[in-house]
Amino acid sequence: MSRIVVVTSGKGGVGKTTTSAAFATGLALKGYKTAVIDFDVGLRNLDLIMGCERRVVYDFINVISGEANLKQALIKDKRSDNLFILPASQTRDKDALTQEGVERVLKDLTEDGFDFIVCDSPAGIERGAALAMYFADDAVIVTNPEVSSVRDSDRILGLLQSRTRKAERGESIREHLLITRYSPARVASGDMLAMEDILEILAVPLIGVIPESGSVLQASNSGVPVILDKESTAGQAYDDFVRRFLGETVPHRFLEVEKKGLFKRLFGG
Repeated sequence: MSRIVVVTSGKGGVGKTTTSAAFATGLALKGYKTAVIDFDVGLRNLDLIMGCERRVVYDFINVISGEANLKQALIKDKRSDNLFILPASQTRDKDALTQEGVERVLKDLTEDGFDFIVCDSPAGIERGAALAMYFADDAVIVTNPEVSSVRDSDRILGLLQSRTRKAERGESIREHLLITRYSPARVASGDMLAMEDILEILAVPLIGVIPESGSVLQASNSGVPVILDKESTAGQAYDDFVRRFLGETVPHRFLEVEKKGLFKRLFGG
């Protein structure tokens, strides 16, 4: 049985698509057959971050509307045989997404033996976001350490608890909080919310803290999920997140201001 995971937030620009790409890649590299679906109809960025934009022939809406079958639309990742991408449409309207169509695609992926289906949600609470979360078993709520992002994440938590299939059945979605773009130095200077403050406000189990890192933008521009950058702190933190999601006990890192050694203090860096 497939496990459906929505990557969501209320606010745009917090790193949902970066997270979806890294998360799906991490699961696939650990041996799980994984599909990642872009629900952001009209914009479509997941294929860029995954580096497969030139290979898009059919998309999610083509499958829902019957213009193509699922096997025609799924793009097999070149870095992992276990990873497949279902891109969004750039030319269609969000109303082309239907609950029946989404359910059929998810059912087909389940029957094809996928272990995980990662749903990359658009920002906000409109149709695409609602359908991305409706069938989920798990939700990764992505938030930045700023007041507006945390407030919007709290709104999304309310929807996860009231407007999903599990909620209709009296069941609960497993919620996981992922904090992105975290800078211990800015926390210390009072320019950013501390992890503890975010946890107190949202009251969701913490699954990861991704440090602020230039490697995220660099990876996105290169079409390579940042989790593949083993030298970067962000890549390492995403790998820790995937391992925790799979049940490992992994201590959180990158939460303190890095202390410079004598060499760095003398010569900079």
